[in-house]
Amino acid sequence: MVSFFKNLFGWMTTDLAMDLGTANTLIYVKDKGIVLNEPSVVAVSTNGAGIEAIGMEAKKMYGRTHSKVETIRPMKDGVIADFDITNKMIDSFIKKVLKQYKFVKPRMVVGVPTCITQVEKKAVIDATLMAGIREVFLVEEPMAAAIGSGIQIHEPQGNMVIDIGGGTTDVAVVSLSAIAYGESVRVGGDEFDEAIMRYMRTHHHLNIGVFEAERTKIDIGSAYPQLKKLTTEVKGLNVRTGVPTSLTIDDDEIREAMKEPLASIIAVVLRALEKVPPELSADIHSNGIYLTGGGAGIRGLDKMLEEKTTLKVLIPDDPLLTIVKGAGMIMDDFASMRKVCIN
Repeated sequence: MVSFFKNLFGWMTTDLAMDLGTANTLIYVKDKGIVLNEPSVVAVSTNGAGIEAIGMEAKKMYGRTHSKVETIRPMKDGVIADFDITNKMIDSFIKKVLKQYKFVKPRMVVGVPTCITQVEKKAVIDATLMAGIREVFLVEEPMAAAIGSGIQIHEPQGNMVIDIGGGTTDVAVVSLSAIAYGESVRVGGDEFDEAIMRYMRTHHHLNIGVFEAERTKIDIGSAYPQLKKLTTEVKGLNVRTGVPTSLTIDDDEIREAMKEPLASIIAVVLRALEKVPPELSADIHSNGIYLTGGGAGIRGLDKMLEEKTTLKVLIPDDPLLTIVKGAGMIMDDFASMRKVCIN
């Protein structure tokens, strides 16, 4: 009889976990795993007709719309920049995942940056509740990333996590189910893209879009010189002639373009290492540094960090998924893991 009611209640509700990111939103469903990974982009009608597209369909429209449609990225630097649009985006993603709301509204764990303010926390909670969630629990992204990377967070041992997302980079030392030291800088994948756009405009008089810059970063971006030279064709508008054109560039140029945001990330990591207590420093020396988030995919970044810190750097499998995996693991074992949540 107990199992009957347990199964019945399980059918009536589904607990979720979400990585509400600047670049992408990922959702984890209890007992099913990651079921959604979509760009955090919304296309809206400018004449008040409502939402035109959300997620991947909206990203395809980005920069290609007419005057009656506007594409928006409602998340900025890891937090909500446009509350109403974010609410509609979350609502759409949740409905897509659950197909239809069940009789009992679900609970959700959401990853947020370490630097988030009380006002920004409230915005995340309110937007999620308005989308039909019963209870919302926030977890700091480096904590979720640590859990998703397989770190034993309950142990009295320090582990450093660097999570590079689309809008922020979080550096944290995790011990005894809490963040012993944490610091965040609003530099992430978007800053790399903008740096590439500036470089192309300044050095080649070529205006390129944000997604062309992102593609270039993914194709040939690196933090450390590569053994084999990488090249790609970049397309945009020549600002001198006013004519669409393309040119071939190599990884040396893109590495030069990304030098400034990379330096900002290195600086915050070194500052964090200086401020960590000696006992935790000894643990980090033994355990190394875990590099997670989409920024972990930048070629040679682990090698650069090892050179600057003299510590080993570990990249878990699927670093982009560690936050949503960790948030999902919290929801799967909520009774014992609830203490890692910050609200």
